[in-house]
Amino acid sequence: MKDIYEKLYGLLTEWNGKFNLTAIKSKEDFEIKHIRDSMLGLPFINGKVLDVGSGAGFPGLVIKIEKPECDVTLIDSVRKKTDYLTAVIDELGLSGIRAVHTRVEDIKEKESFDTVTARAVAPFVTLVEYCLPFVRLGGAMVAYKSSETEEELAAAGYAISLLGGKLEKNELFDLDENTKRRILVIRKVKHTPPGYPRKGNKPRTSPCIR
Repeated sequence: MKDIYEKLYGLLTEWNGKFNLTAIKSKEDFEIKHIRDSMLGLPFINGKVLDVGSGAGFPGLVIKIEKPECDVTLIDSVRKKTDYLTAVIDELGLSGIRAVHTRVEDIKEKESFDTVTARAVAPFVTLVEYCLPFVRLGGAMVAYKSSETEEELAAAGYAISLLGGKLEKNELFDLDENTKRRILVIRKVKHTPPGYPRKGNKPRTSPCIR
């Protein structure tokens, strides 16, 4: 493991003792379920990147470490998480990356990111509404989902089309003998209509399902 990931593991362990940032605590699980997992999306990620719901910083931190040419914005609605991420960015000496405490629906930079990533437990239809409005035309949303997402993907079909996307990649990977990860790439092929993502938690409570 790279020295920078050794240092990141130490910082995560230290901060995890104060706040519950992640349930993944062993070094082996950290390497597989955070680092190796984050790397799966790298072939589809470039340019100006927005990582939605960054949490403990994955995949956003790994994107910056492995692709230093990317400009990365990490956002999370929980202040203690963005405080942690800001401290990590400083400790690791990373540049061209920042952590912002905000809700995604409050971001003003619509259709201005080359790549928007999400490694979250929200239903895919919800993630689509939170991510696609911020992807520029020709850019991509890259979602890290569990292996069992076929029903979620089907349910999100209307939202993908409505918000200007088209499914480009649906790939299943083996992280280890017990863990699989699905990477979904949605290409932005037309502009998102005004008003998305909707405020008031509507993407979660009233998802765009026809």
